[in-house]
Amino acid sequence: MRVVVLGIGNMLMSDEGIGVHAVAALEQRYTLPETVEVVDGGTTGMELFPELQGADHLVVVDAVRAGQPEGGIVRLSGDEVPAFFKTKLSPHQVGLSDVLAALRFAGSEPQSVVLIGVKPVSLELAMELSPAVAARLDEVVERVVAELAALGCPARPRE
Repeated sequence: MRVVVLGIGNMLMSDEGIGVHAVAALEQRYTLPETVEVVDGGTTGMELFPELQGADHLVVVDAVRAGQPEGGIVRLSGDEVPAFFKTKLSPHQVGLSDVLAALRFAGSEPQSVVLIGVKPVSLELAMELSPAVAARLDEVVERVVAELAALGCPARPRE
């Protein structure tokens, strides 16, 4: 089994970079099983195809607008994920939608796709998360860890 945890977002636009911040924190705080691969997708699109091809499970972390309050966290799965990207927050989300479609077309789509999303408070030019979103970073990482555990890939805290 191969699980990919993909953090996407623009690190130069404050909360838009939550996905990249989250995967960096995950790798810093946890030792992951060999079956788990962490990918900093930044703002790339189709360039992710080779990295995602052959993944059995995909966990995506990104900034999203899905009806939750600012700083709110949402979990989407299965068909909800590509449907969600039809209304985009930023250009990279169109790229991920295209990658998921290409994986499906190639017959190598993941068995499961889960999106952990955080509604941004700020999209201003800044490399730091807004205080409200930064306060949710630990919870986002813990949700990713819970998703991995549910897939049979428990993460161990680093000492």
